[in-house]
Amino acid sequence: MKKTRQIEKNAKIVNKYLNSKLKGNPKKLYDAAGHLIVNGGKRLRPYMVIRSCQIVGGKSSNAMNAASAVEMVHNFSLVHDDIMDNDEMRHGVPTVHKKYGMPLAILAGDVLFSKAFQIISNSKLSDSATTQLVSRLSKACVDICEGQLLDIKMAEERKIPSKAEYITMIGKKTAALFDVSCAMGAICASNKSKDVSNLSSFGRNLGIAFQITDDLIGVMGDPKVTKKPVGNDLREGKKSLPILMAIKLVKGKDKKIILKAFGNSKVTKKDLNKAVEVIRSLGIEESVRKQAQKYSEKAEKSLSKYSGSAKSELITLLDFVVKRSV
Repeated sequence: MKKTRQIEKNAKIVNKYLNSKLKGNPKKLYDAAGHLIVNGGKRLRPYMVIRSCQIVGGKSSNAMNAASAVEMVHNFSLVHDDIMDNDEMRHGVPTVHKKYGMPLAILAGDVLFSKAFQIISNSKLSDSATTQLVSRLSKACVDICEGQLLDIKMAEERKIPSKAEYITMIGKKTAALFDVSCAMGAICASNKSKDVSNLSSFGRNLGIAFQITDDLIGVMGDPKVTKKPVGNDLREGKKSLPILMAIKLVKGKDKKIILKAFGNSKVTKKDLNKAVEVIRSLGIEESVRKQAQKYSEKAEKSLSKYSGSAKSELITLLDFVVKRSV
């Protein structure tokens, strides 16, 4: 509960700052850019920026521009992801392109991306720190694009990717922004490369653990929590870790049950539930949790030299990410 309160408190501060930066004319463009921000999100990445700044002795106010920039890039990626996937809902509301139309959604994403770098450039940090922030965030954006394409290619190809290929993909598509969130937080407070490296490592491993757990929830998650049908990722044919492991483990009749549901948008609810039950029976959840825990332990080790409340809160966040229930 304490962890949730801290994140919610941080989210309110970040939301206020974000809203102040996403104003302008034409008003409809900024309404579209702020649509997903106004309608949900835990602001985990800004939380990580601010706590990573504090863990090395910095003030949260020094990291606010970087925290907001990271959240804008995150929302930019969500807008474009929803367009590519043709998703109609996010956070329980229509996606940007469904509410505002495709041209305006693309422009809204572009505004979020551009504003992120504008905010960093206008920070009161040293020129050296500002240059590092821009360099780090721009590299993360490239990684996200590369990871997105790797994900698309995996979906298109018939072959089942290896675990290493999957980790490479989520390392770019998801973990890159967790990595840069923590690295940028450290840069806002410290000019020591070791601090930046340690926090970067924490963020990367946290990001991988986060996505592995998220993919588990995408297969077996409670629809009341996920707001998506049970087995949603299986029906969509996503080659996530739990699905890869299940397909490689299962044999005979059970394999046919999984493959009947995998990537089949017209699969019946009954057949989809059968496939999910087969995956449960294989003990996939325990195996996937172990993989997430492995990266969690690597993340925690990166913070071994630090102490204080900011460290405790980052470790608590790490535990929450890995132990989320399905």
